[in-house]
Amino acid sequence: MQSKPLTIGLTGGIGSGKSAVAKAFLALGVPLICTDTIARELVEPGQPALADIVARFGPATLLPAGGLDRATLRQKVFADEDARRALEAILHPRIRAEVASRIAAAGTSPYVVVDIPLLAETGASYRTLLDRILVVDCDPKTRQQRVMLRDGVSAEQVDAMMAAQAGDAARLALADDVIVNQDSLEQLAAQVTALDRKYRMAAGA
Repeated sequence: MQSKPLTIGLTGGIGSGKSAVAKAFLALGVPLICTDTIARELVEPGQPALADIVARFGPATLLPAGGLDRATLRQKVFADEDARRALEAILHPRIRAEVASRIAAAGTSPYVVVDIPLLAETGASYRTLLDRILVVDCDPKTRQQRVMLRDGVSAEQVDAMMAAQAGDAARLALADDVIVNQDSLEQLAAQVTALDRKYRMAAGA
């Protein structure tokens, strides 16, 4: 068994079913590290990242109780490239450092999955941490319908969300492994189970 667990980066476009894949790995007892969860933890009251955000974007980004006003921050960075990059400069190095720490702490597991929704957009900083990249793929129309049902938004709103992310070709170009999530949860689970066997073998488990 290697000293560091085999590390799998998991990504997929909005509506692809990446969260369902993450849950399937969890159900098999695989440690899951979620960068979105880490990002939320880093901006809790009292955290240095929150202080840096307020210093950069102003006190309007704080709620009365002292937490981050996510809606206000989104408005500030949505259409402002410089603001978005400033926010990324505050958060991304901290997120990456915490991911590295959690990978190291999972040393007794054969492999770990790191859920990185925007891996294709921010992947360069994570690549040295990852041994393999798993992409969840699905045709755009199905993804659009899933998000419309899930979030109660219009087709145009989903199209805007998808346009803000990397394209399918850019994600697939990174992939060492691909799960195609077009059909049932049972078929999805079967693909995850097959990859679980593959990753355990690769890790020498």
